[in-house]
Amino acid sequence: MTKTVRLILGDQLNQQHSWYNKIDDNIIYLMAEMRQETDYVKHHIQKVVGFFLSMRNFANALSNKGHQIEYYKINDSENPHELKELIKKTLNKYDATQFEYQLPDEYRLDTQLNQLANGLDVKIKTTDTEHFYTTRNELNDFFEGKKTLVMENFYRMMRKKHHIMVENDQPEGGKWNFDQSNRKKWTGSPTIPIEFDIKKDVAQLIKEIKDAGVESFGKINSEAYNWPTNREESLLVLEHFCNHLLQHFGDFQDALHTKEKFLFHSRLSFSMNSKMLSPKEVIHKALEKFRDSDQIHISQIEGFIRQILGWREYMRGIYWKEMPQYKTLNKLQNHNPLPDFFWTANTKMNCLQKAIGQSLDEAYAHHIQRLMIIGNYALLTQVDPDEVDSWYLGVYIDAIEWVEITNTRGMSQFADGGIVATKPYVSSANYINKMGDYCANCHYKHTKKIGEDACPFNALYWNFLDEKKEYFKNNQRMFMMLNLLKKKDADELKALKNRAQKVIAEPQYF
Repeated sequence: MTKTVRLILGDQLNQQHSWYNKIDDNIIYLMAEMRQETDYVKHHIQKVVGFFLSMRNFANALSNKGHQIEYYKINDSENPHELKELIKKTLNKYDATQFEYQLPDEYRLDTQLNQLANGLDVKIKTTDTEHFYTTRNELNDFFEGKKTLVMENFYRMMRKKHHIMVENDQPEGGKWNFDQSNRKKWTGSPTIPIEFDIKKDVAQLIKEIKDAGVESFGKINSEAYNWPTNREESLLVLEHFCNHLLQHFGDFQDALHTKEKFLFHSRLSFSMNSKMLSPKEVIHKALEKFRDSDQIHISQIEGFIRQILGWREYMRGIYWKEMPQYKTLNKLQNHNPLPDFFWTANTKMNCLQKAIGQSLDEAYAHHIQRLMIIGNYALLTQVDPDEVDSWYLGVYIDAIEWVEITNTRGMSQFADGGIVATKPYVSSANYINKMGDYCANCHYKHTKKIGEDACPFNALYWNFLDEKKEYFKNNQRMFMMLNLLKKKDADELKALKNRAQKVIAEPQYF
């Protein structure tokens, strides 16, 4: 009887996949905790723990159903820690004549498996992960012949195609997008519901990771790890979001607050990106709650669905359309090093201290913290996008390259020259103050542009516009900003640029 080895990667934990519909003793499912995957960038310890524990739970779930599992833990003496040797070893062990794998979502793994498959003397079969709404190439096909890749157009197509909040091809509620309603500042009301509790002790796994010599960073509570690491916990987090957070999600999804790290955000991204939950069931559950409740306005549910059906699928499509060259793009020619405080949060800028500190503490920050605080600073100080990519990919538990690099190198750093965003997402202190309370207790004054106590973001903003004005001179969306730059008093601009250059050259003093 033909023996088949099926590879399961760490972000392919989809129990609903058709692979598992029937038990077959001639199929061996292969999983491994590999140094290849822990070492390509330095990862947050909570991220390493989250993936390893989720993988182990997934393997146990399959085994309990009767599937045959070949699993290598990080410290197993027989673990090759490299994909090619791992697969060859397992094929030989079981005298298998067929190798199957689900298409990876990362370009490097896709390339590695393609090359490996070409060198194997067995039958090769690939299959879809059965997770996303779209295929790899669907976005590319949709935008074929178009000059710009406008997400809104893609999002509307997806709503119509999948019959989500549409009636006769028209948007429910009369509008496709309620983004203008999703920008409220949270000042203490409504009350943030109590956090979900799925805490577990992970001290033994942390010890295994350290004993293996895996380098990591960030904090972790070994006795109360609170990320979902199996399907059941993921469903509990989804239930918590729908019952307690969805009602206010849209209003405050862009808000910032020093005392509330999570606000009304779902924190489902790790469960989804590891495929313990599918985007379809998440949207279905949220819509079901919306239909059953008279307390949830359409702007709340639309804002949530847009993040998943629109932005998430859009970013994946951009990734497969533009890789591998996308990873090399640096259109603004930024080459400065990432400041050391990205690893310590030791800075006098309160917004950065809070956003980076939270990232190091929780392996999580919401999209405005990532984009308009941390990413904004990195772009204004003209940090090399390679360094920005590596930090974001390592620090966040939900960061897998297909979703990380398009958001950082594209949306955040404008290194792609406008493939994802039509203008750079930069701002002075005014926006940061508008969206939260970070500025209230800061060492610096957000209203001041020049002087030792002036917020560095203000000088950095005008310096960036001046240094990049030639690049953006034909960008219509930059016209207003560049016009204001032209009207700047020469002496004031010089003073702003001098302060900005000091911030860039000596970030440790700010």
